[in-house]
Amino acid sequence: MREAPKDAQTVAHALMVRGGYIQQLSAGIYIYLPLLLRTLNKISQIVREEMTIAGSEELLMPALQSRELWEESARWERYTAIDGIMFAFKDRRGATVCLGPTHEEVVTDILRRDTKSYKDLPKNVFQIQTKFRDEIRPRFGLMRAREFIMKDAYSFDLDEAGLDVSYEAMRKAYHRICERIGFQYRAVAADPGAIGGSGSQEFMVLADTGEDTILFCDACDFAANQEKAAGRLEEYPQETEHKPMEAVLGEGLIGTESLAKFLGIPLWKTTKTLIFEADDKIVAVMVRGDCDVNEVKVVNRLGCKSLKLAPPERIKTLTGAEVGYAGPIGLPADVLILADQYVNNRVNFECGANQTNYHNVNVNFGRDLGLPEFGDYRLAKENDGCPQCSGKLKSTRGIEIGHIFKLGTKYSQAMKCNYLDAEGKSKPAVMGCYGIGVTRIAAACVEQNHDEKGIIWPAQIAPYHAHLIALNIEEENLRQQAEALYTRLQNERIEVLYDDRPLRAGEKFGDADLMGIPVRLTVSKRTGDQVEFKLRKDPKSELTSVDEAVRRIKELCGLK
Repeated sequence: MREAPKDAQTVAHALMVRGGYIQQLSAGIYIYLPLLLRTLNKISQIVREEMTIAGSEELLMPALQSRELWEESARWERYTAIDGIMFAFKDRRGATVCLGPTHEEVVTDILRRDTKSYKDLPKNVFQIQTKFRDEIRPRFGLMRAREFIMKDAYSFDLDEAGLDVSYEAMRKAYHRICERIGFQYRAVAADPGAIGGSGSQEFMVLADTGEDTILFCDACDFAANQEKAAGRLEEYPQETEHKPMEAVLGEGLIGTESLAKFLGIPLWKTTKTLIFEADDKIVAVMVRGDCDVNEVKVVNRLGCKSLKLAPPERIKTLTGAEVGYAGPIGLPADVLILADQYVNNRVNFECGANQTNYHNVNVNFGRDLGLPEFGDYRLAKENDGCPQCSGKLKSTRGIEIGHIFKLGTKYSQAMKCNYLDAEGKSKPAVMGCYGIGVTRIAAACVEQNHDEKGIIWPAQIAPYHAHLIALNIEEENLRQQAEALYTRLQNERIEVLYDDRPLRAGEKFGDADLMGIPVRLTVSKRTGDQVEFKLRKDPKSELTSVDEAVRRIKELCGLK
């Protein structure tokens, strides 16, 4: 295709459609055309090799799963009614089943059948399989599709020490996978989300179009997804005298910046109070006026299934004021108030007055309102202080291609995947899970490797090693020369795409640049007994002997 599809929102989406790698069947569902399938198979083989080296055994679990398994782990409601990402339906016998978005329940069921004694552990298994998630807004091509290929691995150990060993083996394997593909990437601390567990890391491919913000220190090795990261804020000297609290009229002043300017106080003295519906409860969350609430951290504290901002009519019922004037003073007694730790230790600060157009100033904890529950509820951001050293946090964008979790006993306890220890005592297996997106790797690779002409595939996962272009093929000697080179390359175990179409040179070269195969070889009137050799990533081509071209391709692609 000469033009990008109108719905393409990322470079990878546009180039993969234009280059003949994917076609959209329906929203979030794509056909993997022959070129892409070759790349996906190569990615899968790299993943397979590294999983095997790390001690994991391959199996293949059913995509079709029973509701009963998901109810054992208490995740059915979360994935169907709340998050709504499960494809669930009734079969002809009336049983409710789903297409698997992930396989913790199934693999735990497999292991509990065969795990009896401590001698049966550890175990580590993986699969490469299609997953299904009914995304509300499928977008960005293969980045957020409703059907995609993923490798998921699961470890079962006797104890936390064993889990640490398994987790470290998987962590190292993921680093090797990223390095073999040639990614610029970061491994960052992450929130485990609906999967659960005590700790996790994401493997992020660095790209300006990434969905996630990564925060990292400019002085140490700290790095985390923004939703997980903690940042250190500057704290300021406080007044010694507690002034009388008063309500100040500030008509129409809702944003903290304009409010601070109107009141003549620094921004950090203002307070944002957001009111949320957490399942069936109301929660108010306070942060400094120069900060934002991190909803993921609030969800983790509450353990709720759903968290959303209360609608305007609910806020008015609770506070008596329009949206934008909520504050912690005078809220109903059953409203839980959470406050970020940097809200504390301020003297004479501002907060909403729960009265339209009014703001309380000179507010102090202990005198004007009781102490809320303090914790880390703010969204860390660039230029915050590093939580580990005296450095500053910097930000970049990233595409998550892998995520590893320490699950602990969340699933094994719920589903009774137990073993008998050496003393005959029953204990739950300690689990880890490790996912990496095969189709996401392909898309992320294009996001990181392209120019204005098209894709630039790394040799390790390119659909072919070389793109052979024959020009002037109406001349028999040139056609035979190109055919001979095609045969030679195949005999040398070089994967070659042969363009023998009767088109002009410009069209063929344009298609070659768009498709992005690492090496372009051209046979034409001007090449004589030689061949024109061009690396896709380099602007210039050169004439060389066939033997030298073969040698260079083998060196580039790691062929012996």
